[in-house]
Amino acid sequence: MKREEFGPFFEPKNVAVIGASATPGRPGNDVIRNILANEYRGKIYLVNPKGGEILGLPVVPSIANLPAGVELAIIILSAKDTPPALRACAEKGIRHAVLSAGGFAEVDQGVQIQEELVAIIREKKLRVIGPNTSGHTSTPHQFTSSFFPLGKIRRGKVSYIAQTGNFATHTMKYILTGEHFGVSRVIGLGNKIDMDESDALEYLADDPETSAIVMYLESIKRPRRFLEIAREVTRRKPVVMLKSGATEAGKHAAVAHTAAMAAEDRLIDAMLRQAGVVRIWDYTHLILAGKAFSMLPLPKGNRVSFLAPSGAMLVVLSDLCVRMGLDIPEIEPATVRRLQDISPPFIRMRNPVDIWASASVHGVEFGYREGMEAVLKDPNIDAVVPILMLTEDTGIPSYDFILELKNRYPDKPLIVTFSADKKYMDECKNYLEPRGVPTFPEIEQPFAVLSILYRCARAMNRPE
Repeated sequence: MKREEFGPFFEPKNVAVIGASATPGRPGNDVIRNILANEYRGKIYLVNPKGGEILGLPVVPSIANLPAGVELAIIILSAKDTPPALRACAEKGIRHAVLSAGGFAEVDQGVQIQEELVAIIREKKLRVIGPNTSGHTSTPHQFTSSFFPLGKIRRGKVSYIAQTGNFATHTMKYILTGEHFGVSRVIGLGNKIDMDESDALEYLADDPETSAIVMYLESIKRPRRFLEIAREVTRRKPVVMLKSGATEAGKHAAVAHTAAMAAEDRLIDAMLRQAGVVRIWDYTHLILAGKAFSMLPLPKGNRVSFLAPSGAMLVVLSDLCVRMGLDIPEIEPATVRRLQDISPPFIRMRNPVDIWASASVHGVEFGYREGMEAVLKDPNIDAVVPILMLTEDTGIPSYDFILELKNRYPDKPLIVTFSADKKYMDECKNYLEPRGVPTFPEIEQPFAVLSILYRCARAMNRPE
């Protein structure tokens, strides 16, 4: 798909909001506030039969009153009013539209209305996102069509394709308020009567602003086309997918949500493996993957070292690594000697590293710094996870040593997780993450992240 075909969605020179509202809290008002909050540089046209002014912008009473040359329409009207508005846009020369309303094929009474939309799209040769979408976002061009009150959206290098309004709304709100990474493009597909996941993936494949792609899908509209595109893009960029509807219960829920007709899950699983798409199974891993791709290099392999303040953690997390396809290799004799030198003689050092004896004797910062550098330097190790025990009584490190080690070993993922005092866990996160070191509050999460990253690296380097 040529980039110019979808360019007006992501790089619009101007935009019309059809169904603009002066009432705070209404979708037609929130979308204008979002556009303004993101400092969109293009011209904004508002359409409402009452005319007047909304948020300092003039309002025209009808689509016919819009000037020529409008590139993109955001139609925020009821389902029954959407087809005539889309036709009026086409007659005005607007070729691209985002259809926000729900109430189409996902409900019985909306099937005919959706069929009418499809007929208009084909007749007028339009390009459409939706309907039943919460919008899309393009931070490189400071634009969003989302009607959820998001405010300024942080720019990043990871793009999302989501067949759910949930991601572009309250999940995005969580990312903006609870995390430190941003996004490049977010494409809410909705019922995908025109633009589908294959189109979106093809656009992002050649997008210089996108370094990794994370997807949530309930169905794949054109499996053969998707496989063809995904096979090519996954050799150049990591692609991760949460494909829901794997069970009978999930399939029934998907029909009610986006009118998605789920395929046999074993076939989907096989297709994704062929395509080099890494499958994930948890909704929260959409966030974990986005953070990981934003801050970490892909590992060279699956060999992990972790440093824990507890023997039980060493055992439990070793089991977890095996289940997740990660290896805990033997470390070099020189590494063992360096670890032994900083530890009491009654501790036998190996991988994974029981670090607390060293931290207790020499101080938390010394113990972790020396232990982390020892395993980062080891040629048998591809990634390192320190589990910091943070309490005021045992001592709080400065954390700058972690940044120094990250910069000294830029090719090895370094992921921090915690134990103990929540206050200091939050402080550590808020210090490290804006500086490019991801942290996770649960000790299992770094290993889930490394499993995803390793599978992506393996997919990108798979043989022809």
